Amino acid sequence: MTRPTLHMVPETVWEGRNPVAPYLPAAYPQDGFIHGTDGDEAMVATANRFYRDDPQAFLVLTVDLDATGSPWQFDDPEQRYPHIYGPMDPTAVLEVRALVRDADGTFTGIAERD
Repeated sequence: MTRPTLHMVPETVWEGRNPVAPYLPAAYPQDGFIHGTDGDEAMVATANRFYRDDPQAFLVLTVDLDATGSPWQFDDPEQRYPHIYGPMDPTAVLEVRALVRDADGTFTGIAERD
């Protein structure tokens, strides 16, 4: 059984990593966890809230929380934003999709990659 969540990552970071090494985002040292977001709609809203002005291409990873190899928990009362407290095993990534945006930078959805 899987417990999926979504994680947003710059495309250059994901494509440039060692594919067999555990994954930690650049913000991990300051945040202390890997951010997760439950649901496509919530992910698009999060992307617009924090990254609308960042022009780089972003990907959305569908992650099996129970396969990350690290503990996870919800720290928000709505229980929509799970946090992974440690590195993520790359085999926990079930799917990689692209965040789609308009010319003005607004994220509009998530789509299969070409």
